[in-house]
Amino acid sequence: MSLVSSNKPEWLKTKLQTMGSFAKVRETVKALGLNTVCESAHCPNISECWSGGTATFMVMGSVCTRGCRFCEVSHGKPQELDIFEPVKLAKAVKEFNLDYVVITSVDRDDLPDQGSLHFAACIKAVKKMNPGILIEVLIPDFRGREDLIKNIVDANPDVIAHNIETVRRLQRFIRDMRANYDQSLSVLKTVKRLNPNIRTKSSIMLGLGETEQEVCEAMDDLRSIGVDFFTIGQYLRPSKRQMAVENYVHPDVFEKLKSEGERRGFLYVASGPFIRSSYRAGELFIKSVINGGQGSN
Repeated sequence: MSLVSSNKPEWLKTKLQTMGSFAKVRETVKALGLNTVCESAHCPNISECWSGGTATFMVMGSVCTRGCRFCEVSHGKPQELDIFEPVKLAKAVKEFNLDYVVITSVDRDDLPDQGSLHFAACIKAVKKMNPGILIEVLIPDFRGREDLIKNIVDANPDVIAHNIETVRRLQRFIRDMRANYDQSLSVLKTVKRLNPNIRTKSSIMLGLGETEQEVCEAMDDLRSIGVDFFTIGQYLRPSKRQMAVENYVHPDVFEKLKSEGERRGFLYVASGPFIRSSYRAGELFIKSVINGGQGSN
């Protein structure tokens, strides 16, 4: 990977803009008592997405039972699930007048079903109150349990994403010990087996010490199980509590990896320093793929 100095390079410097629908999104999320991964993970694209009137909603609370070394989301002992959250979420989506929504969650290893039925209820509530909406979900690994993954699949979202986060070699240094590379692959593989019509998606971070060859090997692993969409972004340290950035990857390398992904047959590859697993520009393209029925595995 291309290295620069330890200081953040010019291409990673951005200024928060709060134009358009930014204030409305923030006020609505706060009023309904909802959480967004945009705020919890300090996403660099929050200005673009919120100003465009959309957000990635995070259900099942704001405290995660996992302790991944890269993640800013609080971890520890979560509170009880909010039984009204599915309806609150559906109302927010309706108020924003969205036609594509992304829903993610914290891990809930403390619950017998790891929150899978609650997550499914959120999907169903959004679909019921917003007919015709496209729903992308970014799910936990549910410890690889097929019955819990099936709860999500049966709710019939349009895209099910689960992130491998980094290359195989670096998994144990970066992710919680309860997560691992093969388990994540099995989640995506199970989704396709249970319902081949659901599009699958995964994401990886760069700047953690991986090599280009390792990233390409991860692409091969994902394509071998039929993953449709792939995103690649730069890891940015949210605070001093998280692991440090090993290196900043030049935009030219991201472009090269984008070409490698497209050559391998992903329907869509987003690759760049500010790319995250869910972001507004990517949603627009994925929406066109789903509506147009482009591509097949």
